[in-house]
Amino acid sequence: MTTQLGFSEKFNRHNNASHPENAERLKVMIEEIRNSSIINKLDIIEPEFVDEESLNLVHSNELIENIKNLSLNEESWIDFDTYVSSSDYETARLAAGCVVQLSKNVMDGKSDNAFALVRPPGHHATKTRSMGFCLFNNIAIAANEMTKLGKKVLIFDLDVHHGNGTQDIFYERNDVFYQSYHLFPHYPGTGSVGEIGTGGGKGYTINAPLSHGNGNNAIKKLLDEIFIPVAKQFKPDIILISSGFDSHHEDNLGGLKLTANFFGEMIRYLQKVQTKIVCTLEGGYNLNWIGKCLLSQLGQMVSKPVDIKDESYETEKVDILIDSIKKEIGDFWEL
Repeated sequence: MTTQLGFSEKFNRHNNASHPENAERLKVMIEEIRNSSIINKLDIIEPEFVDEESLNLVHSNELIENIKNLSLNEESWIDFDTYVSSSDYETARLAAGCVVQLSKNVMDGKSDNAFALVRPPGHHATKTRSMGFCLFNNIAIAANEMTKLGKKVLIFDLDVHHGNGTQDIFYERNDVFYQSYHLFPHYPGTGSVGEIGTGGGKGYTINAPLSHGNGNNAIKKLLDEIFIPVAKQFKPDIILISSGFDSHHEDNLGGLKLTANFFGEMIRYLQKVQTKIVCTLEGGYNLNWIGKCLLSQLGQMVSKPVDIKDESYETEKVDILIDSIKKEIGDFWEL
C-alpha cells in the first residue's frame, strides 16, 4: 500500500497558544510519526494551494473576502472561539488544497490512500459562515472537486462534534453522502436523527447523535447495522474521512469513550466499502493522545496495524437510536 501524508510547517502559522486549536497539535503528531515503526511506509508530500474558483463553488464570496481581509491583521476573531492569524487566507487555502490534492492522487491511482495533516480544521464551516475553529471547509471543497470528475463521495465524520458545515453544503445533493456520529447535545447543536437531507438529497445524510459514555461498542453497532450497509448500497468512488480525535475518551472537549485503537478499526470497517480513502484532520485536543490516535489510523492505512495500550469504560445503549435511524432512512435504503 502507498500512503501519502500531506503536511507543511506553514500550517503552524495559524496559531494562538492559549486556544485549544493551536500549533502544538501538529507538532506532537509529527513527533509521534517520526518515532513510529511506520515512518518509512509514508510518502510525505508538500501540499498545494486550492484555487479561488474551487473555494467559490463551496463558499460564498462574502465568507472568502472576510477571511482574506482579516488575514491582513496580526490576529482577528470571527466569533468567540474562531480566530484568524495573519496570512491565514493563504494557510487555509493550503489546508483545503492539501485535501484536494491528496484526493486527486488517490483517485488517479498515484497512492492507495492518504492523510491530510492540516490546520485549520474545516467541518464546521458552512457555505456562508466560518465557525467552530474552522475557516474553509477542507473536506467539502475536496468532495466537491471529486464530484466535478463524476465521482460519488462518502464523507464519514468521526469527530465528537457534528460537522454542521459539511452537512449544510451537501444537504440537497445525492452525489455526496454524509454520515456522522457525534455527541449530542453538544456544540454546535445540530445533527439530530431527523436531519436526513432535503430535496434530491433526502436520505443522503445520516446522523447518529450519541450520549455521554458511548464508545467503541456503540459505534461498532452503528457501523454494522447502519453506516456500512448503507455505504455499500451507495457504492462511493472514494471515501473522505473527517478525522476528529476529540472522540477519544481522554479529550478535554469531548465526552465519548473511544480508545485509540478504535480509530484504526474504523478505517478497517470503511475499507470493506472502498479502499480509496483520504482522511483529513479535524478536532482532537489532548496532546498526549492525538498522536496515538493518528498512528492507529495510519497503521491500518499502511497495512501495519499499531497496537496501543488503551482502555475505557463505556456504556452501549444505542438500540433505540438505531431503531430511530432505521425509521428515518428506511424508505431510502435496505436495512
